[in-house]
Amino acid sequence: MKNVTERLAARNWGDVTSAMHEQGFALLPQVLTAEECQTLIAAYEADNTYRKTIKMERYRFGAGEYKYFRYPLPELITDIRQTVYPHLMEVANKWMEVLNIPTRFPDTHEALKDLCHAHKQTHPTVLILKYGKGGFNTLHQDLYGDIYFPLQLVLFLNEPGEDYTGGEFVLTEQIPRAQSKANVLQPRRGDMLIFTTNFRPVKGTGRYYRVNMKHGVSPLHSGHRHTLGIIFHDALS
Repeated sequence: MKNVTERLAARNWGDVTSAMHEQGFALLPQVLTAEECQTLIAAYEADNTYRKTIKMERYRFGAGEYKYFRYPLPELITDIRQTVYPHLMEVANKWMEVLNIPTRFPDTHEALKDLCHAHKQTHPTVLILKYGKGGFNTLHQDLYGDIYFPLQLVLFLNEPGEDYTGGEFVLTEQIPRAQSKANVLQPRRGDMLIFTTNFRPVKGTGRYYRVNMKHGVSPLHSGHRHTLGIIFHDALS
């Protein structure tokens, strides 16, 4: 059985890049095994693994709970961040270029972390989320500080239709001077979805313009749903 680094290296990153440019998200099926998904779910109650627990109702974020990991992260998560980041860095820098934004992101994830830490963003933003019946997540963006990477990913740890119903992943696009567009997705267990953190460029008649995006989760009708969110930049707190 290949490890997650080998599985990711074998993917067609050219297709992923094209999907990101064309629609702002890309779905990679079966990145995690069923056993890896179950291990992450089972570790939800582990001691000394997480730095903070958030009850979503308290902050009007939705209904459910999530926990932020502390450093050092589990090896599986570190391997995913370090393997995926260089591919997404090229997409992110292209987006900055066509939108005439002077920001450029470093070649390695370790260098991005160093940049975050220089701006006092030292806390990991990787999180695991848990929803039960009626649980949902309002539309939002995951920024956490002045330094933020414009792409992130989520790994789905349960099987829809078997472990839960409802709970679709929702991505909205706010097109300038137009109505919002929604993309509603239902990835399977082990799938990885890469998507934009807050905006993406879209080609207009003469130039690129910026389309703002948010993401959330629709209400669960039954069962339990867990996801692993991997954000590449660190947080202030």
